[in-house]
Amino acid sequence: MKMPRNKSILYLVAIVLVCVSRAESAEQQDGPEWKSLFDGKTLDGWEVVDGEGKFFAKNGAIVGETEAGVKGSYLCTRESYDNFVLELEFIIDKGLNSGVQIRSDIHKEDTTTLYLSGKLKLVSRTFNAGQVFGYQIEIDTSERAWSGGLYESGRRGWLQTLEHNEPARQAFNQGEWNKLRIQADRDSIKTWLNGVPAADTRDAWCRTGRIGFQLHGSKDTGKQVRWRNIRIHEIE
Repeated sequence: MKMPRNKSILYLVAIVLVCVSRAESAEQQDGPEWKSLFDGKTLDGWEVVDGEGKFFAKNGAIVGETEAGVKGSYLCTRESYDNFVLELEFIIDKGLNSGVQIRSDIHKEDTTTLYLSGKLKLVSRTFNAGQVFGYQIEIDTSERAWSGGLYESGRRGWLQTLEHNEPARQAFNQGEWNKLRIQADRDSIKTWLNGVPAADTRDAWCRTGRIGFQLHGSKDTGKQVRWRNIRIHEIE
């Protein structure tokens, strides 16, 4: 029996609403499947790699604190993760740079590759054995404002800047807690900063690895970046 035209439209609208509802449910991901990566008190399950940066737990947050002249380093999970949604909050002192590592590891040998710098110049660069490599979601306090952009530490450099994404550039709040959401599903990597879409790209090079936080080197002592409410939902 042929369905009347107006009923057909209502039927299609209903299907769309169901699909949107399911998508929103997947986006929210609020349920028992979430796992905390930080107990709020200790750095159990984490380790400092590629340097001797100062990391500690305080007031329910992981703190990275600079020491003048000390090389930057990373605090990484001991466990590796493949496909997931990662959520966290961060706050960072003005003038300091940082980032959130995903699917990261350590070079076993010296590696030379083409590298796209922050000035968007393509050069050849060599990374030494022991250095961290992998995707990094940028935390940027400079006027460039690329927080939420996609960078690859220890290898190719910038994969997606926020040069042409003004809403994402405006989403960062200096001196306040910012919420970062990262979704890594097979070759798809997406980020949101305070609910605003930032990076959205496909790259198949890194499929598994550790999660971590970067403490950038600085000429100043006592500058801090903090992370809290760090939780992960692994995608089957």
